[in-house]
Amino acid sequence: MSQSPRVVLTDIEGTTSSISFVKNVLFPYARKALPAFVAEHGQEPEVRRWLDVVAAEIGGACQDALVVETLQGWIDQDRKHTALKALQGTIWKSGYERGDYQAHFYPEVAAVLKGWHAQGKTLYVYSSGSVPAQKQFFGFSEAGDLTALVSGWFDTEIGGKREADSYRNIVKAIGVPAGEIVFLSDVVEELDAAREAGLQTRLLDRLQDYPLPRTGEATHGHERVENFQQITL
Repeated sequence: MSQSPRVVLTDIEGTTSSISFVKNVLFPYARKALPAFVAEHGQEPEVRRWLDVVAAEIGGACQDALVVETLQGWIDQDRKHTALKALQGTIWKSGYERGDYQAHFYPEVAAVLKGWHAQGKTLYVYSSGSVPAQKQFFGFSEAGDLTALVSGWFDTEIGGKREADSYRNIVKAIGVPAGEIVFLSDVVEELDAAREAGLQTRLLDRLQDYPLPRTGEATHGHERVENFQQITL
């Protein structure tokens, strides 16, 4: 029997929140806003840094229009690229602040997170979205500002979510033994990597995101739950 975890490390998309919100609201918003955003802010150092990363990847010096076109293609492909995630996060920030949308959380999530926090569990977030985008998501949620519940944030700058070394790096950063951390995700390959690094795991298998339940071998041996209320720590 594994011990009760002291730390909860959670994914966002498909775990705390619906995949459809990200795909149908946030991605199209960023895609549409990119050309004007780059035209207005492209010379600011933090923006230019990421545009140059993309330019280098597609062949060196090129017009910003080609970089924008590339980024829009990556949005369509849901590519987990750090430069894209950083730029999307900056664009989404203005949308949140203007009230164009609020971040979706499944109805039970906020109450469960608050309960764990009250019990002394420490909460961290690990998502492919950039850390600023994660903070916006929790800060401008349908359930209000949830950022005070979170002790730390990790994105793909610490490593890819399907690589065990990323979770080893997170364990070092948190400073708690791996076996006392539980990782929550809807992606079995991410959970496999976390388990390889010694973390406990729970597979979120929400019917809204996965109409065909993943059971038996499809769970890869991870404990399966359909919502946060079913998670026992």
